[in-house]
Amino acid sequence: MIVISDSSVLINLAWINQLDLLPRLYQGVIVPPAVWQEVVEKGAGKPGAHEIAAAIWLQVKEPENRLLIHALRQDLDAGESEAIALALEEKADLLLMDERIGRAAAQHFNLPVIGLIGILIIAKQKQMLPEIKPSLDILRQVAGFYIAEPLYQRILRDASE
Repeated sequence: MIVISDSSVLINLAWINQLDLLPRLYQGVIVPPAVWQEVVEKGAGKPGAHEIAAAIWLQVKEPENRLLIHALRQDLDAGESEAIALALEEKADLLLMDERIGRAAAQHFNLPVIGLIGILIIAKQKQMLPEIKPSLDILRQVAGFYIAEPLYQRILRDASE
């Protein structure tokens, strides 16, 4: 399975100490250089930077379609643009991305996209997480991850929590 990731999923999984879910769910993940730079180099000293730099299951790969990246940069940041371009080039099975505009762009290209909450739900379904609520609460209260109250309640209800 080919899985490409943008920054936010990696950073937020590290915030909640659940980065290890990615290799357990997908074996390996590929990121473009812009994501690596944002998370590891510019993010040095921030939550997740060290863990992500040390992740042997994470591969960095340069996308080739610079024209597409340039076009995507009109609306998206460098990491999102490179992740979408790389996902298209690699014919990725899955793109990990949270940002609404980036997800819309990826869906325009018919890329299968899942975000952090979707990953947590799958992990719970596969019994890799006993419950989702503690992770969601840390994301909301500590990491500053926005989850609207109705969505939060629906996630907990659907997860039987």
